[in-house]
Amino acid sequence: MSVLNQKTINKDIIFCGIGLHTGLDVDLTIKPAEPNSGIIFKRTDLTKNNIVIPSIFNVSSAEFCTTISNQDGVKISTIEHLMGALYGLGIDNALIEINNQEVPILDGSAKLFVEGISKVGVKISEAPIKVIKIEKKIEFINGAKTISIEPNKISLDIDFELKYKNDLIGNQRNFVKVYESDLTNIYNSRTFCLFEDVKKLKDMGLAKGGALENAIVVKGNKILNENGLRNEKEFVNHKILDCMGDLYLAGYKIIGKLVCSQGGHKLTNQLLRKVFQNDENFSLLEIKEKNLPHAFINKSNLRSIA
Repeated sequence: MSVLNQKTINKDIIFCGIGLHTGLDVDLTIKPAEPNSGIIFKRTDLTKNNIVIPSIFNVSSAEFCTTISNQDGVKISTIEHLMGALYGLGIDNALIEINNQEVPILDGSAKLFVEGISKVGVKISEAPIKVIKIEKKIEFINGAKTISIEPNKISLDIDFELKYKNDLIGNQRNFVKVYESDLTNIYNSRTFCLFEDVKKLKDMGLAKGGALENAIVVKGNKILNENGLRNEKEFVNHKILDCMGDLYLAGYKIIGKLVCSQGGHKLTNQLLRKVFQNDENFSLLEIKEKNLPHAFINKSNLRSIA
């Protein structure tokens, strides 16, 4: 059976923690799901209208985190690290039950999500995966912030640049091939903020659950976290993790090359909305063969989905 068939997890995985912005205790369970289900969130603290689908058009806020809502206004926020883990590990189908409105921040990265999924393992179905293939270059510009996506033959490449006035963070850039690179440093990289921004966030009613145990805090030229950074490019690597999570709101893996400078949740969502405004910008494809070579995206091996 091909690894290119749809995957889910073998059994339930439970995570308990607090929400980064709400500061509320939350329990989250990832459950196996049938082929072609996709990723589904279910608010178990609510008895009706409690299903929320992670879709680019369901993003109701992209300020400081990604929040999705259904038509009844039921929300799930800070989904990006979990979605990034699911994307990177190739989990196509899962039911995510959560008893509050915000995904637990855990250690501020996707590390614990990845470890939990890796521990229980994955189940490969008979159903072939579907992919979104970018057909035309699309870009979105907002002042100094730029993001673009263009056709690529076999992979999702992410080229991300970070620019901060803070000397310690400075300018960082990294490039990954999502389906080929070792993503360990991406998964392990934590959310971060400047010390002077902590009070601003709290005054806005955000970061109520923030702590040095779940975020990197930079004060001047010093990292306040006791053990420092986990990897040399942890700042930009976390942005790549966020980007992966936000890209998965397209519903399927993407084949294309993304280049971003100084972007974030909002810019990625704006780009994807622009992509999906015109059917000529992309193709939704299904892989038919049971086994394909490593360079697995070849037009002759794919069938368009009506």
